[in-house]
Amino acid sequence: MTVEPQQRPSAASYVYDRLYIGGEWIAPASTGRFEVINSATEEVMGSVPEGTPEDAERAIAAARAAFPAWSQTTPEERAACLDRISEGLTARQPQIAALIAQEVGMPYLHANVIQVGLPAITFTSMAEQLRSHSFEEQVGNSLIVREPVGVVAAITPWNYPLHQIAAKVAPALATGCTVVLKPSEVAPLNAFLLAEIIEAAGLPAGVFNLVTGTGPVVGEVLASHPDVDMVSFTGSTRAGRRVSELAAGTIKRVALELGGKSPYVVLDDADLQAAVISGIGACYINSGQTCSALTRMLVPRARLPEVEAIAAAVASQVVVGDPFHPATTLGPLVSETQRDRVRGYITQGLAEGAKLIAGGAEPPEGLGRGYYVRPTIFSEVTPEMTIAQEEIFGPVLVIQPYDDEEDAIRIANHTIYGLSGGVWSGDPERAKRVARRLRTGQVAINGGTFNPVAPFGGYKQSGNGREFGHFGFEEYLEVKAMQF
Repeated sequence: MTVEPQQRPSAASYVYDRLYIGGEWIAPASTGRFEVINSATEEVMGSVPEGTPEDAERAIAAARAAFPAWSQTTPEERAACLDRISEGLTARQPQIAALIAQEVGMPYLHANVIQVGLPAITFTSMAEQLRSHSFEEQVGNSLIVREPVGVVAAITPWNYPLHQIAAKVAPALATGCTVVLKPSEVAPLNAFLLAEIIEAAGLPAGVFNLVTGTGPVVGEVLASHPDVDMVSFTGSTRAGRRVSELAAGTIKRVALELGGKSPYVVLDDADLQAAVISGIGACYINSGQTCSALTRMLVPRARLPEVEAIAAAVASQVVVGDPFHPATTLGPLVSETQRDRVRGYITQGLAEGAKLIAGGAEPPEGLGRGYYVRPTIFSEVTPEMTIAQEEIFGPVLVIQPYDDEEDAIRIANHTIYGLSGGVWSGDPERAKRVARRLRTGQVAINGGTFNPVAPFGGYKQSGNGREFGHFGFEEYLEVKAMQF
């Protein structure tokens, strides 16, 4: 197996023994370490400090001390800082993409565009938003002003690690907030590279702080601390509930981007070949480790055999393997725990009577090392089955037949989630009509692509608040009315 030279990851190990707090790389309060595992080889590729409550307290204090001055900087000063961060990400894009491909398992060619390219765009777009945003307006005898919310705790996941960091850090910095970032301990190394870029960009001490640690240890301090004004969390719905509980003690603002079980409604006038190919791609991206993945394909009952044949053929063409091989389209999952969890769902689907038409719980052939799962498709899945209700977070698609359009909408909305969705139809107006009835924060119509400046977030137990663009910017602002 050969790899293009520019795609080959560095053999160097990423070992960080300090945290970035108050503009300095300082020793943590304990000697505990997190080892970071290469998802394709199962080898240790780096390590970071295991942060403590004391480390979190120091980071919060640094952010609080930096807030008064940073909040009073001009929009152009802050925008220039964001531009420099974006330029730093772009300059180190191949290195960061290779790192995240190893941490998470996304094929390098995709990681380069998605896992690093999108974060660079987010910093640039927030700089542009900052330059055009109106922070004051006159309403009658009142001057309405928008001010930064304060100290923001950003708690981020492992699946799109840098992308989700940028979604929180960029608008927080743009609006004049200061930040304490706690990345996932499963894929934290990219956050240290970002901290290096932010340091080089010349942000004042304490404006951005990085503390690694677990949710129960560091995350709970950030969510509950009285000197934190807002917590922005992306992760599981279960963990989001805990964040909300802790934040309620100080009535701080909470933004949550949580789980999904997103429906993909293929209407009876759709081009089935195009719709199924697009839908499987939208399910399997990042090995299915995507909260907004379209994991439930709803199809007309009369056309179910045709859909099954197309889906099985498409799945057979998926190339599972080394993220650095140019032909790979499906890499490993992030960890042994995640791999075993996904295989458990596949086994449960079989036990509950779902029809397996591709894949299965057995390891892919020839891949004895690495956290790989076969691209799997179930059909004849009923709404009450576990695999139709719970977020699997792996390359597992479920096909659900429906009787008519009303039945499709009912099934589509029949989960606790509402993050994303999709509709495919030969009639764009019909697709839009159905899309309006899906209780989801986003809907892709006929394969519509992700827009990095459109609002992203969910209905129901997929969370609250929005990220990206104008709506994501506004999340970090307070509104004050001054009467004259």
